[in-house]
Amino acid sequence: LAQATMTSLPVLYTYFRSSCSYRVRIALNIKKIEYVQKPINLLKGEQLQEPYVSVNPMGELPTLVIDGHTLTQSLAIMEYLDETIPENPLLPADPAKRCKVRQLSHIIASGIQPVQNLRVLMKHGKEHKLEWGQWAINKGFQALEQALQDCAGKYCFGDEVTMADLCLVPQVFNANRFKIDMAQYPTIARINAALIELPEFVAAHPSKQPDCPEDLRE
Repeated sequence: LAQATMTSLPVLYTYFRSSCSYRVRIALNIKKIEYVQKPINLLKGEQLQEPYVSVNPMGELPTLVIDGHTLTQSLAIMEYLDETIPENPLLPADPAKRCKVRQLSHIIASGIQPVQNLRVLMKHGKEHKLEWGQWAINKGFQALEQALQDCAGKYCFGDEVTMADLCLVPQVFNANRFKIDMAQYPTIARINAALIELPEFVAAHPSKQPDCPEDLRE
C-alpha cells in the first residue's frame, strides 16, 4: 500500500459504507483537503490482512496518512485536522461548548457505532443482525435526541456545522439501513435533512465513492 510523503497528497484508507470513514471524508471536504482514496473492502476482510494491518494493527477504518503521519480513529483524525487547519472549525472555541460537541460526538462514536459495527454483528450471527443493530441504534438515538434538546439549532450545536454533525449523518445512514423508524427522533431527522444538502456531505456520501458498487450508486 502506498504511503503518503510530506510532498504528496494525503491518503485515506476507506470503505464506501464505513461510517467512520464517512465522517473523515466529510471533514476532509470541509477543510478543503485534496486526498487520494485507498479502498479497503470490509466484506472481503481486507482490513484484517496484510498489507493493511501493517498500516493499522487494529484492522479498522479509516486510516489517514497526512503530513508524514499515519493517523487512526476517526474522532482523533478530525481533531488533528481541526488543530492543523483552523479554517472552517469543527469545534467551538469555548471549552464548555467544545466539551458539549465532543459529548454529542461520543454518544455516536463511542456509544452507538461500535456496538452495531460489522465485527460485532458477525459475532452475533447473521440471523440476529437486524435485531441487534436496531437495539443498539435505538438505545443510542434515544439518548442523543434528548441531549440535542438544549443545544440544537439548525445543526447539532447551534447553527454551525461541528464534529457532532459529521458523526450524526453517517449514523442516520446506518439507521436507514437497519430500518429504524426515524419519526421517533424528530430532532435528529430534522438536523440530518439539513446536513445532507450541504455539498461537503453530498460528496462524501457512500453512493458517490469510487469503491461503491454500481447497483448502489445514485
